[in-house]
Amino acid sequence: MRVLGRGELGRYSAGGVSEVARLERELQDVIGVRHALAVNSGTSALVAALVGAGVGPGDEVLVPAYTWVSTAAAPLAVGAVPVLVDVDASLTMDPVDLARKITPQSRAVIPVHMQNLVCDMDPIMTAAAANGLTVIEDACQAIGLRYKGRRVGSIGHAGCFSFNQYKNIRSGEGGALLTDDDRLFHRAAMYHDVGSYTRPGFATDDADLIVGVNLRMPELSAAVLRPQLATLDAQLLRRRRHRRIMLETLPSWPGAPRPVPHHDPVSAAGLAVTFDGPDGDADAIAFADRRGVHRLADTGRHVYTNWRSIRTRNPLHPRADPYRDAVRDVDHGPDACPATLDVLARTCVVDLAPELPTPVVRLLAARNRAATPRPAPRPSVAAR
Repeated sequence: MRVLGRGELGRYSAGGVSEVARLERELQDVIGVRHALAVNSGTSALVAALVGAGVGPGDEVLVPAYTWVSTAAAPLAVGAVPVLVDVDASLTMDPVDLARKITPQSRAVIPVHMQNLVCDMDPIMTAAAANGLTVIEDACQAIGLRYKGRRVGSIGHAGCFSFNQYKNIRSGEGGALLTDDDRLFHRAAMYHDVGSYTRPGFATDDADLIVGVNLRMPELSAAVLRPQLATLDAQLLRRRRHRRIMLETLPSWPGAPRPVPHHDPVSAAGLAVTFDGPDGDADAIAFADRRGVHRLADTGRHVYTNWRSIRTRNPLHPRADPYRDAVRDVDHGPDACPATLDVLARTCVVDLAPELPTPVVRLLAARNRAATPRPAPRPSVAAR
């Protein structure tokens, strides 16, 4: 109402009371970084971070094979090529496979904290440092989570958030880039606003001038996000409480699922379960029949085998195709990351629903424990 009352919906027409600028300062304080740049989506944050890191044509960017398609699309947007890395049982980037996939053309790595499950950042940072790689954390699905005491998004050279409808805090669409790197921040800030070179504080005399685009966040989005950011830790506390409830009932659920490993179990706020044995795939399919549960192999554009646009060479203008400048043929085919497909087929995520009262979550856990899967549909006469 404050924004609407002023009638100024853009941050640069809001005078000295910009909601976007306030959100950026609050993100700096909460996450523990020197710079925060609010943008219009998590995808935009990833693209701006890559521009800020100087990634471009001929470069390779390592991304996990299980993530939203934007993580792989962002390198292509700056002329680089994504290289697929397997995820391990934790559903996050496998540091061992990361080390195998690094080449002389590798310029950056984007580890993704999926489903409020955090990456094992120590070995990733070690591998990156040994090979001169920029680390851009995709923390879009884990806003506020910690890894060994540090907020995700503050560990790498840059971090990226998304505020779309399905994130821990949300404004329909929106995102943010976080960093302690002055040069990366100023480059990204100029790129996110085509008019930035005229704005005080963006382009200093010794800055690299960059022709930008328009990735700016509007005032209304920031106004929606700020009160949610203030209560983020309370929301994560509810997620942890609901996770404990589910873990207490898990041993008695049909199929005997076990939780996937978590790289910071003390602050864990997400829950995924996996099924071992030869029937793991079928057990996961049956388990996903419960309310608030879904199998990861069925999550569409989160799985690399469904990234058709990533595999497509640019049909509009061949000279604008990033693959044209690649020094090798990068494998994006269905057999590129078989370990990832095996993990996803056996794994389900359980929704911890922080908006629900704890007694309701206990009731849902009890009902899911007692639930039996629906019988498989009978085959048709033609199939029989």
